[in-house]
Amino acid sequence: MIDYHLHLWPHSDASVWYSLDQIADYCARAAQNGVQELALTEHAHRFRDVRATVGDFWTRFEHEPTSTAMADYFDFHARNSLDEYVTLAQAAKDAGLPVKIGLEVDYYRDQMDDVSALLAQYPFDVLIGSVHWLGTWQFDDIDTPIQMAEWTTRDVNDAWAQYATALDELASSRSVDVLAHPDLIKVAGFQPAAPEEFWDAMADAAARADVSMECSSAGWVKPVGEQYPAIGFMDRLVERGLTFTTASDAHRLERVGERAVDLAALLEERGVSQLAAYDGRQRRLVDLRAS
Repeated sequence: MIDYHLHLWPHSDASVWYSLDQIADYCARAAQNGVQELALTEHAHRFRDVRATVGDFWTRFEHEPTSTAMADYFDFHARNSLDEYVTLAQAAKDAGLPVKIGLEVDYYRDQMDDVSALLAQYPFDVLIGSVHWLGTWQFDDIDTPIQMAEWTTRDVNDAWAQYATALDELASSRSVDVLAHPDLIKVAGFQPAAPEEFWDAMADAAARADVSMECSSAGWVKPVGEQYPAIGFMDRLVERGLTFTTASDAHRLERVGERAVDLAALLEERGVSQLAAYDGRQRRLVDLRAS
């Protein structure tokens, strides 16, 4: 098994630096859960370099009640150096730890070409892409009242449609290799009456871009209470011949590789016997259980 979605910093402190020993602990924990290869994929929004590239994009959405919260979010998180992060990840690889140098690339509307140009300067093995906000609404920030309040004023179908459009733009930009938690919009438990139309739209977008899809255990600990992607969505991805990575989206040691065996079983039930692994952003297929 592989886990291609691990963060080095906890949500509570944006400036904590991890060490090789701590990454080694991640690898040991993963091995206990049957995971042999990890991708370190910290969020791009944690880096000063990325903020300098995209600028204060939230000023385009000053009419939104969440715009101030987004500004505060970046002030808190965008403190670290991308150079230092990649250097640490490379040192872990050089030390023989079974890790890949990766990044979780956040979606910035109409700015993905600029982000791609920045990231092309680094020796990434894999880039996973995610949509965590629409405008300045951080729909998956279930702990911040102003963000959660938006769910009570917005139309759920419209939110899902906007998310599907954003995911399509992210995939078609060719800036990422994998789409992380591809139905994250469901995180707070707000489901449209007919999710199938959105599943089809997102599956078609992923197929056009030929990206891999992440199968993640993280949703089991969220209000929605199911893995990403949902079973029906997963079936559509398999029908379109898409490849998968597996992930725990772990922000702390005890969740590294969490429920990897359950993810493997879900994929095997659908005839998936291989996973996508990456080196230098080139995909290779490995046996699901032996990966």
